[in-house]
Amino acid sequence: MTTDSLLQWRDEFPILSRCNYLISNSLGAMPRGVYDSLRSYADTWAEQGVSAWGSGWFELPGTVGDKIAPLLGAAPDTVLAHQNASIANSILFGGMDFSDAKRDKVVITELDFPSDVYVLRRWLPGHIQVHMVKSPDGITIDTEELLDAIDERTRLVSVSHVLFRSAYIMPAREIVAKAHSVGAQVVFNGYHSVGVIPVEVREWDADFYIGGTLKWLCGGPGGVFMYARPDLLPSLQPKVTGWFAHRSPFSFDVEKLELREDAYRLMNGTPGIASLHAVQPGVDIIAQIGVAAIREKSVRQTALVIELADELGYEVFSPRDPARRAGTVTVNPPHAYELSCELLARDIKVDFRPKAGIRIAPHFYNSDAEIKAAMSAIAEILADGSWRRHQPA
Repeated sequence: MTTDSLLQWRDEFPILSRCNYLISNSLGAMPRGVYDSLRSYADTWAEQGVSAWGSGWFELPGTVGDKIAPLLGAAPDTVLAHQNASIANSILFGGMDFSDAKRDKVVITELDFPSDVYVLRRWLPGHIQVHMVKSPDGITIDTEELLDAIDERTRLVSVSHVLFRSAYIMPAREIVAKAHSVGAQVVFNGYHSVGVIPVEVREWDADFYIGGTLKWLCGGPGGVFMYARPDLLPSLQPKVTGWFAHRSPFSFDVEKLELREDAYRLMNGTPGIASLHAVQPGVDIIAQIGVAAIREKSVRQTALVIELADELGYEVFSPRDPARRAGTVTVNPPHAYELSCELLARDIKVDFRPKAGIRIAPHFYNSDAEIKAAMSAIAEILADGSWRRHQPA
């Protein structure tokens, strides 16, 4: 019998002793170290007051960014922490130049996370057309159709690296190569990728990459990171900005904003210091384990979910090819919504997404026994009819 060495980390996550936690695709389990990290923040504030800004607070968005950077294959000083993806997207889209009349097209897909699309549409000038690539099956995006949509009219490709409903991995390298061949740029949403699959922004020559810590990085809400290729920074003139983006923030020059040339060019106002402390223990653990080891286990455990779903006769709404499947398997048994509610009532943490089903997302700290228990519970709930108590009135 093979020993799962990654289970040694279970004690670092208190919730695992109380429930079957298979929902890291939505919110990663909190590391025990967050208590100490937040206590350190509180102690610093209590003891130093305003002097805490000189004890690392001012540089903290970059400090946290540097911890995350290796997990997406980025160089130091190229990743900055922000508050949420909508803000980060607004900073980026608002800073882009869309004035070239010959480039009147932006490419997205119908399986992207809606919030990204909401923000993008708000920042696009009237002459820009949004080309939405449809999915043939609700699970995948056809690579050839996507690449064909990227042409000489394209200004920007804005897509998810991993699709949130199905965990389908988009072909990042090919997307960047095609976009660059026609003079377009690419921004990836990396919420469902960083921390569970390998990401290499430098190797791909990616332009922009925005992700979050609350899922696979176990960093909680309020931690978002943005990578911008350094040579592209001078071309960005952000409209969502603030004094942290100023070359000399303490000059308090009300007349002129001189933007920095580094990643802080895309900064805005005062950051949430508490959340930046909460982010770090999870990121440190992921870095210590290594994404390669996490990915190897994830491939095996997601395959186990699919195997059990097949045995039970449930539809699988995720890629079967492990090379195209990230950390989540979406299964769609009958009465999936009601089932998900009953699973939660039994302290089996999963979630439900319309047009998909129940998302099951084991992470490095989960055991095979927990996966088997969750799948057995689905069968039991269907058999005993307890799902009916959750039917909408």
